Amino acid sequence: MPRRRFLFDTPDRFVAGTVGEPGNRTFYLQARDGSRIVSVAGEKVQVAVLAQRLGDLLDELERRGIEGAEDVDDVAGDARPLDEPLNEAFRAGVLSLGWDTADDLVLLEAREITEADVDEEGQETEAFEDDDDEDGPDLLRVRVTPAYAREFIAGALRVLAAGRPPCPLCGQPLDPQGHLCPRRNGHLLN
Repeated sequence: MPRRRFLFDTPDRFVAGTVGEPGNRTFYLQARDGSRIVSVAGEKVQVAVLAQRLGDLLDELERRGIEGAEDVDDVAGDARPLDEPLNEAFRAGVLSLGWDTADDLVLLEAREITEADVDEEGQETEAFEDDDDEDGPDLLRVRVTPAYAREFIAGALRVLAAGRPPCPLCGQPLDPQGHLCPRRNGHLLN
């Protein structure tokens, strides 16, 4: 099947969101421009690392004096649910960030995870690098302003915090029905 490229330059909306109950949620990156909506599934850890690394990138841009990259305390982030229809375009394997110096925009990419990305032992292999190859993995590319990237981070952190609270002893997520804590020798912690 030919490669699909979903390209968004300063979309109306770019958010991280979830579907499902804490402990059984599916995480998505979603871009919307007008009536065009693309949703890419991912892992919670991918959203967490993306928000953290995006914050690092923006901090470096602020240090270099890029306008709009400043850290603002009152950034609320988008708290609305994901847009409908929610159709998974692909599952993200590789996420990457960049800075477009020509347009002063933050570049975020999500590439589809493919069988070629994982070897026989389940370990990830080298990332796909040829953007012009029509047989490559599907791609979501979003370019946003630094200020909008700060909004994305605030929204992503809100989504991440809405999960199960961590165990005060071991840090693993607490289940509503209890938690077998290794720090309590497997005894149930309620």
